[in-house]
Amino acid sequence: MTDQALISWGRTVSRRRPGVPSLWLFTDTRRLPDPRPAARRLPKGIAGIVFRHDDHPDRVAIGRDLARICRARRLALVVSGDVRLAAALGAGVHIRGGRWPGPLRRPGMVTSSAHHRTDLIRARRNRATLAFLSPVFPTASHPGEPTLGAARWTRLARLVPLVVPLAIPLAIPWAAPLAIAGLGGLDGRNIKRLGYCRAVGAIGALS
Repeated sequence: MTDQALISWGRTVSRRRPGVPSLWLFTDTRRLPDPRPAARRLPKGIAGIVFRHDDHPDRVAIGRDLARICRARRLALVVSGDVRLAAALGAGVHIRGGRWPGPLRRPGMVTSSAHHRTDLIRARRNRATLAFLSPVFPTASHPGEPTLGAARWTRLARLVPLVVPLAIPLAIPWAAPLAIAGLGGLDGRNIKRLGYCRAVGAIGALS
């Protein structure tokens, strides 16, 4: 069930800092095998979708449907780990751990997963606009895995402007600001425990 308190948080963040979507639906073949209904319910203009479904037999067809939904509802779309599919869908790219997946590059939005400072450095070097720092809290997607917790997550997010040495000129493209999103067990209540949080990624709370 969609978390209305989380959507309200997203609307507030988007009003204060427009530009980067504040709410991101992560697709998941186990927990959300068909993400299209959830995509149609996302609030227009302030949300995005990270399309994973890596091994799904209908991945391309689902991706095309999501691209149409995103265009109609003014949602952002990034494809995880597949630059060619992203190009075919007119979407951005989601990279893992800040690592670019292969030699092919294309213009468009870049987001990244991140689990520690090194991932954030790589994400910034690969010109990511937004990094999903995770897991913040325990999550159904990865039960039993260690979590960052609110305090450590906020410390890492606060240090992001310092991950590029000050001697490097800001004119270098990858020295642009990197926004940080929370991911992992977040909802409309505990999201308020995170400082420096520009966006949130979720599965259950947005579906």
